[in-house]
Amino acid sequence: MTATPYSIERTSRLIGQADPGVFKLGCTVHGRGMVAQDGRCAEFGPGDLVLSDTSRPYVAEFAPDIPGGQVLVLRFPRCLLPFPDRDLRRLTAVRLRGDRGIGALASQFLLHMARHMHELGPPDAARLSTVTLDVLTAALGAVLDAESAVPSHTGRRALTVQIFAFIRQNLGDPKLTPDVIAAAHHISLRYLHKLFQEEGHTVAGWVRERRLERCRRDLADPRLADRPINAIAARWGFSSAAHFSQAFRGAYGLSPRQFRRQCAEAKGVCVP
Repeated sequence: MTATPYSIERTSRLIGQADPGVFKLGCTVHGRGMVAQDGRCAEFGPGDLVLSDTSRPYVAEFAPDIPGGQVLVLRFPRCLLPFPDRDLRRLTAVRLRGDRGIGALASQFLLHMARHMHELGPPDAARLSTVTLDVLTAALGAVLDAESAVPSHTGRRALTVQIFAFIRQNLGDPKLTPDVIAAAHHISLRYLHKLFQEEGHTVAGWVRERRLERCRRDLADPRLADRPINAIAARWGFSSAAHFSQAFRGAYGLSPRQFRRQCAEAKGVCVP
């Protein structure tokens, strides 16, 4: 939602006229604002998350001191959160910081998904809606300091998403091994492999696929036509040029040089 400054009040009368029984989660993209509900008042800024319950009165204000702002709004039935009512009331009008911890993971995940929604078909969207709620549940469980109330399957999914994000952020590190990944998330190597097996992957295979995707993207980029292939491979964690070439050919059926030339010819670009 892109909006000029506004303030709203959801009153008991309005709730009586229409109560969808949903939670609204706001993720601020640009601007700042405030939500007051259940005796609390939360101020929020870019990247922050804040929850409000449409079944109870609240007041909200957005972008009061700038010409306009943007906020991503996620609406979902309140029954989808696996917390008792007394805990749900503790979650409204509470700022989930978007610059640290699992709050940052949830914020980045939501914003990234929103940017790519147009690329998703119905089956993908359905699967991602489940993952989204799992990540959100884990973040809210941390706020409540009640992680034990988070179902085990939800915790596993949220942890897996967190591990995927960690790997993407560290793809360029040639020392990114399963041992390093497990240690960074305070889990055993055996449990890490189990998480990936549940997703139908191996740890090393998933890392290699992501690295190859990044290399493929760079090789297709005409702005990087002068960059040596081995430099691109090293940028994304391949320490051996021969191993990279073999892995690339196995994944895409062409050598890195052949792929780069093919892309350049399609775009009318000369490559060395």
